[in-house]
Amino acid sequence: MAEKLTDWTMTLIIVGALTLLGNLIGYEVMPLTALPGIIVLMLIVLAGMVIHAYVPWKIPSIAYIGILGFLITVPAFPGSETIYAWTAEVNLLAITTPILAYAGISIGNSWADFAKLGWKTLIIGMLVLIGTYLGSAVIAEIILRIQGIV
Repeated sequence: MAEKLTDWTMTLIIVGALTLLGNLIGYEVMPLTALPGIIVLMLIVLAGMVIHAYVPWKIPSIAYIGILGFLITVPAFPGSETIYAWTAEVNLLAITTPILAYAGISIGNSWADFAKLGWKTLIIGMLVLIGTYLGSAVIAEIILRIQGIV
């Protein structure tokens, strides 16, 4: 477990540093301003991963991470307002960019495993992406028409 914890921590530090850089470049938020929020987010993710490793139920780790994030920002939780203020300084797109880059690199390092999945996986993946895009566009169109914007 110590090896996994070290690997997760190093990955989170890299993603956190890139997020701070993206937050500075894209949203002009100074790294020292966003650092407490990044640290809180990293701790939530790390705690969720540890819980996932020890709990016997086969629930995805993202569920534990989401539940932890929800619980510590509930107004009844001590310090929730401070945690909210810290994490509000971190822009969502500044977080997703390094995560997607990391995911791309991870897939690139395992092309042999990816190739074993076969060409059908590529078609399914493209259909899922197209369906998600079209579904989002339809929902956005409906909402914008209801609001009278379009």
